[in-house]
Amino acid sequence: MKENFLEKQTKLLNEQKQEILEKLAQQNDELYKLVENVDSGDEVDMASDAIDRKLLNELGAQDSARLNQIEAALTRIKRGTYGICINCGEQIKQGRLEAIPYASLCIDCQEEMEKHKY
Repeated sequence: MKENFLEKQTKLLNEQKQEILEKLAQQNDELYKLVENVDSGDEVDMASDAIDRKLLNELGAQDSARLNQIEAALTRIKRGTYGICINCGEQIKQGRLEAIPYASLCIDCQEEMEKHKY
C-alpha cells in the first residue's frame, strides 16, 4: 500500500476514534443527568425508562465495538498488515477501505460472514 494512503487512513481513523470518544463522554454525562432526574412512579414510565436506557446502552455498545475495530485497524497499519483480509489473506480493495477504513475483511469474506450470521 502506498505510504500517503496509509497516512490518510491513519488520520481518518484517529479522527473517527476521537469523535467516538467525545460522543461516549457526552452520552455518559447526559445519561448520568437523566438517571439522576428520573423519578418514575408508574409502570408505564418505568418501562419507558428501561427501554430508553437499553437503547442508550446499545448505542454505546455499537460505538464501543466500532472503537475496537478502529484500534485494530491502527494496529494493523503499524504492523504493516493493513488492507489484508484477516480471513483469506487477500488484499482488501482500496475503495472498501476508503468507505470503511477499519474494514478487516475483503468484501467476499464479509458477505460470507453475514450470510452465516443470519
